[in-house]
Amino acid sequence: MNVLIRPAAKADYQDIWRINLTAFGYEFPLERTRERLADILTRSNNRITVAEADGRVVGYIHCADYDCTYSEPLKNILAIAVEEDLRDLGVGRQLHRAAEDWAREDGCAGMRLVSGFDREGAHGFYLACGYTLRKNQKNFVKAFQDDVKK
Repeated sequence: MNVLIRPAAKADYQDIWRINLTAFGYEFPLERTRERLADILTRSNNRITVAEADGRVVGYIHCADYDCTYSEPLKNILAIAVEEDLRDLGVGRQLHRAAEDWAREDGCAGMRLVSGFDREGAHGFYLACGYTLRKNQKNFVKAFQDDVKK
């Protein structure tokens, strides 16, 4: 299978919406996904890279700056997902490489991410990509609107 790794475009919103639904279970509205993607693509401190096969997006990675007072600058992986039937074919590794290349080019010291406790397959993938488990956490959110993912 030939996979093209490229920057995301506004037109990718339907595929990203589908991947968010099937990979993560996020039932975020399609139109809001279009709007959010268009907004995120204008921000230089965010980057969304997609994997395209046979003319459609089959995976993506979203990274952003992680700047704090207790660490050198990092890139934070906010989301990475590959369609289930294409996992274990190297697509996720290609997406990670693209994100890591951006982090190096931007002078970052490394990468970070958080992952749900129950995503054991993803945890094994991250370890295989050279990540180490630093600590277990709980994830809290305070919603100002009803449509914030909880």
